[in-house]
Amino acid sequence: MDVSSRHHLRSDDIDEIGDALRTGLGVELDGDAYERVTFADEEFEIVLVDGEPLVWYPDGEPFVTVAGANRTDPSTGVVTVDAGAVSFVSDGADVMRPGITAASPEITAGDLVVIQEAAHGKTLAVGRALVGGTEMDGESGKVVSSLHHVGDELFEFSV
Repeated sequence: MDVSSRHHLRSDDIDEIGDALRTGLGVELDGDAYERVTFADEEFEIVLVDGEPLVWYPDGEPFVTVAGANRTDPSTGVVTVDAGAVSFVSDGADVMRPGITAASPEITAGDLVVIQEAAHGKTLAVGRALVGGTEMDGESGKVVSSLHHVGDELFEFSV
C-alpha cells in the first residue's frame, strides 16, 4: 500500500466520522489527531487517529477497521461467530450461517458489520451484510461478505 497523500482533518470531517460511527456501531472515537491517508494502489482511504489506522472508507462511507473495532467495542452492527469459524473468518472467508451465534437485529442487508468471535469478543473482520440480522440464523448460506480481516494489508498497515 503506497501512501499518496496525508492531511489533517477539519473538525466538521471529524464530526461526520463520529456521527456515522455513533449511529452505526454505538461507539465513540476519542483522539487528538485525525489524519486522512489516501493510497496510490487502493480504492479506499483510512483515517489515522493518534497515528493508528482506526477508520477506513470502504465504498466512501466511514467505518471502523478491525483495530478500530477492537479499540472501541461496538454495541450494535455486530455479527458473532463460534470457535469453528474463527480461523476461516480470520483468513478472509465470508461468513456462513452455521458459524453465527448472534447478530444485531437492526442490521439490514447492505450494512457494514463488525465480525467478532464469541469467546472473547475480539473483532476478526469487517464485512458487508448480505441479509438482515434477524435472517442470519440458519443451516446454510453466506450471510456476510468479508472486506477486511486480521492479517490483511490494512490490518498490518503502519506509518
